[in-house]
Amino acid sequence: MLNKYPLWKYLLILLVIALGVVYALPNLYPDDPALQLSTQKSTSVVDQRTLATAEKALQDAGIDLKEAEITSAGGTLRFNNGEDQLAAKPVIAAALGENYVVALNLVPTTPEWLSSIGAGPAKLGLDLRGGVHFLLEVDTPAALKQRLDVAASEMKNSLRTERIRYRSVEVSGGQMSIRFLREEDQQAALELLQDEFSEYVYSTSSEGNDYFVEVGFTEAASAEVEAYALQQNLTTLRNRVNELGVAEPLVQRQGSNRIVVELPGVQDTAAAKRIIGATANLEFRLEAGLDANASDIDTLTFRDGSGRTARLERDVIITGDSVADANSSFDENGRPQVNISLDGKGGSQMARVTRSAVGRNMAVVFIEHKSRSRFVEGEDGKLTEVRRSYSEKSIISLATIQTTLGNSFRITGLDSPRESSELALLLRAGALAAPIYFVEERTIGPSLGAENIRLGVLSAQIGLLVVMAFMLVYYKVFGIFANISLALNIVLLMACMSLLSATLTLPGIAGIVLTMGMAVDANVLIFSRIREELKAGLPSQQAIHSGFNRAFTTILDANITTLLVAVILFAVGTGPVKGFAVTLSLGILTSMFTAIVVTRAQINLVYGGRKDKRLFI
Repeated sequence: MLNKYPLWKYLLILLVIALGVVYALPNLYPDDPALQLSTQKSTSVVDQRTLATAEKALQDAGIDLKEAEITSAGGTLRFNNGEDQLAAKPVIAAALGENYVVALNLVPTTPEWLSSIGAGPAKLGLDLRGGVHFLLEVDTPAALKQRLDVAASEMKNSLRTERIRYRSVEVSGGQMSIRFLREEDQQAALELLQDEFSEYVYSTSSEGNDYFVEVGFTEAASAEVEAYALQQNLTTLRNRVNELGVAEPLVQRQGSNRIVVELPGVQDTAAAKRIIGATANLEFRLEAGLDANASDIDTLTFRDGSGRTARLERDVIITGDSVADANSSFDENGRPQVNISLDGKGGSQMARVTRSAVGRNMAVVFIEHKSRSRFVEGEDGKLTEVRRSYSEKSIISLATIQTTLGNSFRITGLDSPRESSELALLLRAGALAAPIYFVEERTIGPSLGAENIRLGVLSAQIGLLVVMAFMLVYYKVFGIFANISLALNIVLLMACMSLLSATLTLPGIAGIVLTMGMAVDANVLIFSRIREELKAGLPSQQAIHSGFNRAFTTILDANITTLLVAVILFAVGTGPVKGFAVTLSLGILTSMFTAIVVTRAQINLVYGGRKDKRLFI
């Protein structure tokens, strides 16, 4: 029979619509403005006493608090609106002191039953949710110096092995200078180093009774090191941000030595710097002997806060740049540890050094460049944020080398499982190949994002109402079918964005508005074809059947060409262009389903199987 679906098809359509409604529901639950409390060091925790201090400070300041809770990331304070959130930040930061990080955040309010089935709201981009924008500059000269520092350690080991005596080794200005007391040692060293380290360029000089071998990079090697440093930093920052769960970040190269980082949902630059891991790195060094020169020694404290110190050689065996993989676990005594796997070059260097250092202690040094914020009350009584940048070098562990180490070993002496997992994350994400500096910091506040959302939703509502009014006036009852399909199309589109964790941006809202027009365009083609068939004298049932069949090819061609353009935009575009392409692509797919299948099902239910039924079209 014409224009009748079997029962299973109606049930399948209802199932798809029901799933779409369920997975679109979380978008009706807006995030709560919140403050995230954490500590500067992973060895400290935020407890109930910390929350009590914060709550008392808010009470004294007359700021309403919605809810306070302890989470795995620290403490969370929820507020009723963004104004209370912004006013509370300096109050709590002043009350807790500079040892705590107080970061603006947005906490989801999706009901537990929806979260349990994987339903969540669509992620909002930087222009809607607010966040931070960083422009970072990679210190490429420092990358050259770091590479020469590691090379210096390797060259000294080679000279010692061959019993070639040298006086000192200095690295400065992208060049290494090795000083000798005898010309014979200078020439022997030159031949050895040219043979073992052929990637460098060498020259010799003398001054008085001192003889020098200068080591530097060729232009090609220098450019290669700088390019590697930029690419490695780019990859490392992406990995760290992704592993720490920042929704849809943007990390991309800009120019020859700069990187742009955008983190939606984060409005505090100090907290954002902590999220991307600053410039954390590792160094592996031997403990200095009692007869070592003071100029060749660094005295560092342990990271566990015990106040212990150790004297370490300045020579670096390897850095975190040589770590290929890392994961946290527990040793045989149930204490946290990090299992390390090195790349080929790092493993060879570690084996070469530790082969002759069995019985000596080796330290794992953690280096981190950080910024500290504190609020100072000015003469006008207002709290002003003051930031200070600083570097920390501390010892994670100091263990005795029992045997020659190779590509795999472990780091022990960690204070807590949280510290081991955090260290493994940083190592797994990769070390920064060169220091980075923050050239520009921009904060997009939640108020601007809220205004963008309001205007974007308003434009979508106006577009929806205009389209629905046109369809009702022009196509009457069939216009009602089209409007129902259009509403379901928007629901399914939001459900797909939530399921795929796609990011909704302001251009994405423009894509949704465009999708509305394209969704009814298919119905316009079908309804126009039905009208033509009726004017040609066909019965109503045949006119409906012919209208859908004959319009289908045209609809398919038009949507496929638009979908191809959207895919190309997504492939070659960045940022806003991608946001537009995502909503347009998903909207085309959902509109094909609603405009053809759902609309046909409604018409079949009302008119299917009824002879000579008058069509209100």
